[in-house]
Amino acid sequence: MWVIFIYFLVNTVDSPEHPSKYQTKTTYCLQIVTFLFLHLRHLSGCSTRWGSALRSDSRRPFVTLYCQSREGLSNENSRRWCYSNRIATKFSRTRELSYGHSSRMNVAKSGYRVFSANSTTACTELAKKITERLGVELGKSVVYQESNRETRVDVKESVRGQDIFIIQTIPRDVNTAIMELLVMAYALKTSCAKNIIGVIPYFPYSKQCKMRKRGSIVCKLLASMLAKAGLTHIITMDLHQKEIQGFFSFPVDNLRASPFLLQYIQEEIPDYRNAIIVAKSPSAAKRAQSYAERLRLGLAVMHGEAQCSESDMADGRHSPPSVRNTTGHPGLELPLMMAKEKPPITVVGDVGGRIAIIVDDIIDDVEDFVAAAEILKERGAYKIYIMATHGLLSADAPRLIEESAIDEVVVTNTVPHEVQKLQCPKIKTVDVSMILAEAIRRIHNGESMAYLFRNITVDD
Repeated sequence: MWVIFIYFLVNTVDSPEHPSKYQTKTTYCLQIVTFLFLHLRHLSGCSTRWGSALRSDSRRPFVTLYCQSREGLSNENSRRWCYSNRIATKFSRTRELSYGHSSRMNVAKSGYRVFSANSTTACTELAKKITERLGVELGKSVVYQESNRETRVDVKESVRGQDIFIIQTIPRDVNTAIMELLVMAYALKTSCAKNIIGVIPYFPYSKQCKMRKRGSIVCKLLASMLAKAGLTHIITMDLHQKEIQGFFSFPVDNLRASPFLLQYIQEEIPDYRNAIIVAKSPSAAKRAQSYAERLRLGLAVMHGEAQCSESDMADGRHSPPSVRNTTGHPGLELPLMMAKEKPPITVVGDVGGRIAIIVDDIIDDVEDFVAAAEILKERGAYKIYIMATHGLLSADAPRLIEESAIDEVVVTNTVPHEVQKLQCPKIKTVDVSMILAEAIRRIHNGESMAYLFRNITVDD
């Protein structure tokens, strides 16, 4: 039908009186008709024999051959027509690509991979549990230390355009673990990963988040290093100070381990209704109050010389000189800051005949916990539990716990401590891989994280 229409149009507009004028009109008409024909054929999806000839690369369009064979058609018009026909054919092919009729382009959807940045086998246990809950395999990579103690990372699979989650648990060798995380993050960044999310359950150097004398805020330095290495998001758990989130230039999800520890208290401690929550220092009173209110239990606070020495270093009570400085301006008389003197240790609250549960975020050097347990025993507590999120348990901690009045130490698996458990059977572990896996799933799918923070207040 289209061929008959074109032939009728050509024979109608041609005139022997004005051949040049009407041949030019014919050329333009044929250009328009051919362009419309190709465009309408593509939209309608028809596959006629003539349409296939028009868009075939192996033969010249029959309309071009017909126009060039007509008498009186100028060379200029012929060149113009051929150029126009090529443009129309190219336009048709472009639209085919855009609609996907004649080309199947491989466009991979953005997925995600989970890697472990630890070079030791004991530190990969948490990563394996998380991947098992997610139903995915652990990413293929090799992290090792060379003979000169340099860290090397080899990623064994493509990560282009994907969300990458790096799970890094911190062993005793903290600095090596940090370098492994930085090197892997940078390797994934240079491999064109879409997003690089660090899953760091225990954030190292979190205690060094305040200025002390002539020291530095190392936690801020570490946050800047992670951002420079390529991380775009961090998932962590129970930061030592919640204000640490302000050190980062990207989002930080500070998850809570308290729901798992509260569940352990309710299910594993017999007669927990007769227990009392104890804060071993006034600085831990807010955390202890949160546990007490949720368990509907009483609260006791310990105060005195046995409290954590970290606050002594932070408040700078030894910073002023012991002798008045006479080298200053002679007319300037500043009052001298008096040194602190702590009273003997006291317990605010009745613990007699009850189960004492000491709660904190980190248990590292256990001397303070052991001293607190002895005082609580003297005050009449018949069982003593310690609940903490991060069980670093450095130095002789297992031996000291085993020889102390502490009945049980309950920590999560944010930090590997299998060796310490073998040395001290009083150490128990609570698995938190469930909430970490759910956080990974929600971040990748773009879902809200509010479900993981339900009933969490500012003071928690």
